[in-house]
Amino acid sequence: MPLGLRVMNKIEQVVREEMDAIQGQEIEMTTLQSKDLWEKAGKWDDDKVDIWFKTKLKNETELGLAFSHEEAIAEMLRGYLSSYKDLPQYIYQFQTKFRNEIRAKSGIMRGREFLMKDMYSFNKTQEDLDTFYEEAKQAYVRIFNRVGLGSITYVTAADGSVFGDRSDEFQALSEAGEDTIYIDEATKLAINEEVYTDEKITELGLKKENLTKKKSIEVGNIFPIGDKVAKQIDFTYTDSEGKEQPIYMGSYGIGIGRVMGTIVEALSDGKGIVWPEEISPFKVHLVTLGTNNEDVVSFAEGIYSSLTEQGIEVLYDDRDAMPGEKLADSDLLGITTRMVIGRKTLESGQIEIVDRATGKVTMLTESDVVTGKIS
Repeated sequence: MPLGLRVMNKIEQVVREEMDAIQGQEIEMTTLQSKDLWEKAGKWDDDKVDIWFKTKLKNETELGLAFSHEEAIAEMLRGYLSSYKDLPQYIYQFQTKFRNEIRAKSGIMRGREFLMKDMYSFNKTQEDLDTFYEEAKQAYVRIFNRVGLGSITYVTAADGSVFGDRSDEFQALSEAGEDTIYIDEATKLAINEEVYTDEKITELGLKKENLTKKKSIEVGNIFPIGDKVAKQIDFTYTDSEGKEQPIYMGSYGIGIGRVMGTIVEALSDGKGIVWPEEISPFKVHLVTLGTNNEDVVSFAEGIYSSLTEQGIEVLYDDRDAMPGEKLADSDLLGITTRMVIGRKTLESGQIEIVDRATGKVTMLTESDVVTGKIS
């Protein structure tokens, strides 16, 4: 829906900016996947990967709908990355993925169709991959800070995937979560219950007496593939001495819709949604009380024009509805800042500004608003 899409687009832009900051290059790949490629990688058989959606062309050629793009992007780049001079490369996309989940549930939290940012790194050596992997991890930390989840999100040691032996999840604390993790408040590190052993804890530099058990939602997942995919599809480069070497890959995913759903679960209060400022669908919710008063309406429309001229995004509620209904709807929508204009505004010359997250009320004059103090 319109407001939700605006939030999704803003989350996507935050992710895009952080991927660009670590030299990522954005592309868009096809969702339709070649059976031959995935057979070569040993992941077409449902006994190996059981979340495929498969279909056929009219000529009976069998295809799959992508659940991820590791092999596909490696196959594509084989024609472009052939020399050590071509590396490293960091490629990402925003694309709808399809996964035939047995139990899709919780709306956008776990669906069979969802928007995902997937990034893939291509390096000359394992050491180069390890260095970039840590840069990507920090980029993810910045992303979750910017979208309002930083204080409750933990880098979490987890089991491997169909592409690698290990992974790092980003788990946000929530009672609505499907995962159980053990967290260390001091280090902001955690371990997934699925891999909870004394040996694994020691390997996260964690101490068993410091860990607290919590429910959480996985909002991101990264894992080093190494040279596994390269060896499966013969993806090599020529080094400075003219020798063929395998390319080392990493994979980095974020479900955009799941991040949005987690923000709603984690940050809402009894009145409704509380959007963090950077991803709020609008900066200001302008609420007019007394739409039967021409002076009030005229004043509100002037403020609306002034704000939009400043480049401030405004949702203008000029409905002929009761004040209580309008204010309740404003709380429910969760836009960062509410601006209330009514008969009292004209009498006092003061415009009521309410911060949705804290409830703090500030009174500004028309001059304050017109000169940009609202921003």
